[in-house]
Amino acid sequence: MFLLRERGVYLLVGVLKRLTRKIALTVFPCVLKPVYRLYEKYLWIQIEDGPLPRHVGIIPDGNRRWAREKGLPTYEGHYYGYEKLKDVLKWLWELKIPYVTVFAMSTENCLYRSRVEVENLFNIIKRGLVELLNSKEIHDNRVKVTVIGKLEYVPGDIRDLVKKLEENTANYDNYHLTIALCYGGRQEILDAVKAIGRDIYSRRLNPEEISEDTFSKYLYTRDTPDVDLIIRTSGEERISNFLLWQSAYSELYFCDVYWPEFRKIDLWRAIRSFQKRERRFGR
Repeated sequence: MFLLRERGVYLLVGVLKRLTRKIALTVFPCVLKPVYRLYEKYLWIQIEDGPLPRHVGIIPDGNRRWAREKGLPTYEGHYYGYEKLKDVLKWLWELKIPYVTVFAMSTENCLYRSRVEVENLFNIIKRGLVELLNSKEIHDNRVKVTVIGKLEYVPGDIRDLVKKLEENTANYDNYHLTIALCYGGRQEILDAVKAIGRDIYSRRLNPEEISEDTFSKYLYTRDTPDVDLIIRTSGEERISNFLLWQSAYSELYFCDVYWPEFRKIDLWRAIRSFQKRERRFGR
């Protein structure tokens, strides 16, 4: 009898737990939606008249951890991260921010992640490049797209897509989206030094003429200004070899949410934080 009663209590607790969860999933969103909208309006009032960054860099971190916590395979995290990126780009363009650089894959990701994960990432990137090629939003907004990094590490069909996308958007000048693919800041600086060395050796460049502006013209990002604000999600507080030269005077904003859960209010909080800082550029 005792065992039967214990089992009955256990079953009842299970039913109550499932019922509570069902109520929470149906009732809480209805309650929280109006609150969220009010908070969004409150944030907008705070940032709408303030200075906006001209160039935003994004390190979309936490896709794998988000997937693991949801009980999903890793590639699902990357897929949801890609879908989130489309939302965030739209929000940034709504703010009229002209330059955005996204850290899609690091050199280390390309070389040292498992073959299966790298292939999944390349599949998502390929899908994204195809969507960008055919995106009405890209062409209507005149978004110039550039892909930087060690592209010799990516499959040939992706390199072909990159070339076609860059050619098709080369004359656009309203916005500039840079995708860092198999990219590393140290590698970029080394490549710039090698290029400068070749030009000095061939006497196309006098060493005495090298300045910061000269050096910047040898970087992958030669057509974009230095980054004003770098946003990294997932709670990690480092820039992980991202835009090392270009971020010398960047404002850094670290957000505790995983990238697939990044919301418009998280972006606007980052903008608000940027507006509150006094930028002295080392002076």
